[in-house]
Amino acid sequence: MRTKRVLSRAGVLAGAVLIALAGTAGAAFAGGSDDGDDKSAAPSEAGTSFRTATAIQQDQEATAEASTGDYLYWSFPADTGQRPTVHATVKLPEDAARHGDSTWQLDVYDGLRRRQACRFGAQTKAVAQDAGTVELSCALRTVRGWSEPWADDPLPGTYYARLTVTGLKADDLGLPMRAEALVTSSDAGGAQAVDGALAEPLVPGTGTKMAAASSEPEDGWASGWWSSRWLWTAGGGVLGALAGIGGYRLTRGSGRPARVPAGI
Repeated sequence: MRTKRVLSRAGVLAGAVLIALAGTAGAAFAGGSDDGDDKSAAPSEAGTSFRTATAIQQDQEATAEASTGDYLYWSFPADTGQRPTVHATVKLPEDAARHGDSTWQLDVYDGLRRRQACRFGAQTKAVAQDAGTVELSCALRTVRGWSEPWADDPLPGTYYARLTVTGLKADDLGLPMRAEALVTSSDAGGAQAVDGALAEPLVPGTGTKMAAASSEPEDGWASGWWSSRWLWTAGGGVLGALAGIGGYRLTRGSGRPARVPAGI
């Protein structure tokens, strides 16, 4: 009976500690989750180079009126632990004005202008002459807090999305088209966390048209030290300590001296 009571108390205490840790973590992340109605208006243009890229926030849809053959650039922030996905939709010119099929491509670059590989998504698409729209997407790898200098891992900072047509009849150059860009993101969680962090995010300098502050997340850059891995590490430590206490109480006995056999 005493053994069951000790184990029951240890289990209740462990559960209470884990619930408290989860509540603390939830409160830390909930502090900046109020979307409100103060989001800035969605941009209605795109840049034509890295230096003139139009800055957008994640979950903010941008549009642009352009000519077929133009290079369109948008920039967006991506922070540690995020898995961004860039979506682009092109509303093509009237099929009667076109002279053939076309091929469109979406490329994503990091703050060092290194082209990033897509985990999945239709990054390049060929469309028929009579198609009305084309949709492209590129899902990036998890943004890491730190990486070796020789690696091309995604790092926190500004990212660039470039949309253009790569295959086109010469007669179709300059036809009017409309583009839409949207960046969504998911949280990879503590399983992807690494030790170490960059001293500063990879953001453009003030000499560019897009100032560094315009590409910063609305709630600021993460410090790089927190991840859900800390929650489970702390929880595991608490459970280990409680298990040690319970084991000690089970094995120490009643504390009364052993009975001496008669006749000794």
